[in-house]
Amino acid sequence: MAAATHAPTPPGSLKRIVAASLIGTTIEWYDFFLYGSAAALVFNKLFFPESDPLVGTLLSFLTYAVGFAARPLGALVFGHYGDRLGRKKLLVLSLLLMGGATFAIGLLPTHATVGSAAPLLLTALRLVQGFALGGEWGGAVLLVSEHGDARRRGFWASWPQTGAPAGQLLATGVLSALTALLSDSAFLAWGWRIPFLLSGVLVIVGLWIRLSVDESPVFKAALAAAEQRKADAASQAEKMPLVAVLKYHWRDVLIAMGARMAENISYYVITAFILVYATTQVGLSKQTALNAVLIGSAVHFAVIPLWGALSDRVGRRPVYLVGAVGVGLWMFPFFALIDQGSFGSLLLAVTVGLVLHGAMYAPQAAFFSEMFATRMRYSGASIGAQFSSVAAGAPAPLIATALLADYDSSTPIALYVIAAALLTVVAIGCARETRHRDLAEVAEDGGEVGGASGAGGDRGASAGRPVRAVDGS
Repeated sequence: MAAATHAPTPPGSLKRIVAASLIGTTIEWYDFFLYGSAAALVFNKLFFPESDPLVGTLLSFLTYAVGFAARPLGALVFGHYGDRLGRKKLLVLSLLLMGGATFAIGLLPTHATVGSAAPLLLTALRLVQGFALGGEWGGAVLLVSEHGDARRRGFWASWPQTGAPAGQLLATGVLSALTALLSDSAFLAWGWRIPFLLSGVLVIVGLWIRLSVDESPVFKAALAAAEQRKADAASQAEKMPLVAVLKYHWRDVLIAMGARMAENISYYVITAFILVYATTQVGLSKQTALNAVLIGSAVHFAVIPLWGALSDRVGRRPVYLVGAVGVGLWMFPFFALIDQGSFGSLLLAVTVGLVLHGAMYAPQAAFFSEMFATRMRYSGASIGAQFSSVAAGAPAPLIATALLADYDSSTPIALYVIAAALLTVVAIGCARETRHRDLAEVAEDGGEVGGASGAGGDRGASAGRPVRAVDGS
């Protein structure tokens, strides 16, 4: 049974949907990255003051990693209800949870005030942040992907991805301005709270915009088809999205997890761990390191839509492979440039690293969306993306800091990122090309209803197999 067709969303409406997704993801990532930057710069002193500086940083990054541990749970919960109730409702909830947790961090008492309760409260709020972000990403990229068509899906779906560098840019920019305007003592005493409290204002703006968009037509059509089958007494009960994903799309979930390894690990090494390495190992100031990440994030923001547009022309896999191979090859020059101890060399190292990262991150939204059927797409894309974050982004700054402490050298850290790049190359090598797929016609098993095919690796994805319904029933 083929899915109902839908007319492409008018360009004006699509731009509003892209803007709503972008602003929402920017706020979510601002909140998440703000914690990462604060973990590298101040949390070790405020919440773990009894440890030596490097151990305090490790403990601080451990609470940072806890947020990643909650992301798979967020992916499961938000994915399930997002596939049952719709993308929009769950995106509103994720924004409220993330913004509320971030605002509360800005009000937290420190170790000097409440002792060991301070890091426990910090960890609890970090768990809420991770849970919310685990549900945010899948819904935001699907809302855009399902409104557009296959011809320019890579370009439009890459815009929510720019929320990551935009959030990084905003978080780093606010911290950079505060460290420039305030003395170290004032920043530690109260200045660090300001960026967290600003989240409350940003959430109000994000909610106002996000509530103005409509649910995706692809999801509406799939939901209507499922409801029609429920009315048929002879129909079997619809499977839970998680069960359907693991039955029909387990291979795609594994590919998505592998694809995320180099992308996730390299990003957090380049943007979070670099604040530790540049300041403690090379002796650069916090301001210098923050400014380099700030400028690099601006370039990152600009190149992501370009990589996304390129993936519409040549395919998701080739662009992704450029990023994975490039990041692996860049790691030794990356640290060699930073070791020179100048702002220019640090800026070059970070910027090139983020440009190469963008080649993986830009096509990821469309690539993962195109792997899964509509009524299990939120679950599939979220599980593939967020479960890998536990093994990739979560421990990346922690592992890099521990390697630095043990070996006093960047070589093991570079090899760590290179190993992740090799895993990603293998995963992408096992994937099919998806750029011409119609999202309304992706079958449960990852093929296409009626044998629809695109260019390159698309053809024959479901050849010789019985056609299944597209909604997981």
